[in-house]
Amino acid sequence: MKAALFDLDGVVFDTEPQYTEFWGSQCRQYHPEHPGLEHEIKGSTLTQIYDRWFTGPLEAERPIVTERLNAFEAQMTFEYIAGFEALIADLHAHGVKTAVVTSSNMPKMESVYRAQPGFKQLFDAILTSEDFEFSKPHPDCYLKGAARFGAEPAECVVFEDSFNGLKSGRAAGMKVVGVATTNPKEAIAPLSDIQITDYLHVSYQSLLKLF
Repeated sequence: MKAALFDLDGVVFDTEPQYTEFWGSQCRQYHPEHPGLEHEIKGSTLTQIYDRWFTGPLEAERPIVTERLNAFEAQMTFEYIAGFEALIADLHAHGVKTAVVTSSNMPKMESVYRAQPGFKQLFDAILTSEDFEFSKPHPDCYLKGAARFGAEPAECVVFEDSFNGLKSGRAAGMKVVGVATTNPKEAIAPLSDIQITDYLHVSYQSLLKLF
């Protein structure tokens, strides 16, 4: 195991309930005919949401929603999922490289850096949407993460919570840990090698068993 690659929301930070709140308000405004849409779009990039749900007359609303989202993210709280920082320290102690591989953009990441000043020091690399040509579930982002460390896909483990992210890790040919913060364990089990709810019982040694 040479590299551990982490999605951000729902994997590093327990932010999904906050995003559900934001997208719930937008979906009720723009798609009242589709109750529960905020749950369906979990794990989608902003571009994917716009391409599917903000077309035609609603295309003009995209800048408004983006502005609202940026303002919302600027005041979000970013709390680490239990045990995460200890796992990162354990991985580093055993020479494993760590990276965030997220569909978030740089304005969002600036909010993260303000809220968690020590965030950058936890990782050997941070890859954002600006670094990828294709969005999840395409494997592009995770393949780029492996390449950053000169690692083969078979030497990497991916941590993901969303269906698109899990599919991305699978398509990249990597071991996949499903984090059941956004979807239940039984739902993500077919797309992951193991399922966890937090990192309190996850260690370098336990992950090594995947290989």
